[in-house]
Amino acid sequence: MSLSTQSKTPSIAVQHLSKRVEDATGELTILHEIDFTVQAGETLAIVGASGSGKSTLLGILAGLDTPSHGKVLLEGIDIFALNEDGRASFRKDHLGFVFQSFQLLLHLNALENVMLPLELRGDKRAREKAEAMLEQVGLASRLRHYPKYLSGGEQQRVALARAFVTEPPLLFADEPTGSLDAVTGEAVIQLMFALNRERGSTLVLVTHDLSIAARCGRTLTITAGRLHQD
Repeated sequence: MSLSTQSKTPSIAVQHLSKRVEDATGELTILHEIDFTVQAGETLAIVGASGSGKSTLLGILAGLDTPSHGKVLLEGIDIFALNEDGRASFRKDHLGFVFQSFQLLLHLNALENVMLPLELRGDKRAREKAEAMLEQVGLASRLRHYPKYLSGGEQQRVALARAFVTEPPLLFADEPTGSLDAVTGEAVIQLMFALNRERGSTLVLVTHDLSIAARCGRTLTITAGRLHQD
C-alpha cells in the first residue's frame, strides 16, 4: 500500500452498525444503521439525551461491547474480526480512555495508576514517563496519594495522565466532567483538549454538555439510536 493511500485511511470507520438486545417486550434496537468516519487528528463530539445510545456506541467503538450487525475499523483494523484477546491487545496499544467515574484502581496510588498501562506494554521507562505526565497535569506533589485522598478533579487529572501517557492515536472520553462541579470540570476539559492538541490524537467525546461539544471540530447527535450529523 502506498503512503498516499495509507494517509487517507480514517482513524475510525463505522459501517452499518446496529445494536439490538432482548427485553421483556421483545427486541429493542439501541443503535440503528450507524455510519460515519473520523479522520486522524479530528475531534468529534457525540451528543444525545440519556438513553439515546451514545455511550453504547462509544463502548462498541472501543471493542468493549459488540454490535449485532456492522463493522468498526480503527486505524484500518476491523476490530470485530479479532477475538476478545486480540481486541484487548489492540486497546492496549492504540486506545486511551477517560471515564465519568475515573475508573482508577483504588489500591494503587496516582503514580502506580499512570504507570500501569506502560507496564502492561513492557515499557522500561514506565516510572519516568508516568512521573513526567503527572507533573504535566499538575500533580507532581500527589504521586504517592491513593484515589481516596484525591479530590474528584485530581482523580480525573490522574485519569487523563493515564490515558495520554502511552501516546495513543485514539482517545475516547465518556462524560469526562459528569462527576465534577462546573469550575473543576472546565479546568479538566481545558487540560484534556490541550493535551490532545499537543499529542495530535483523534478524540471522540461523549457528552450531554453542548458547550463542551462545541469545542470539537464536529458533532454527531444520536436520537433514539439514529445518527444525525450536525
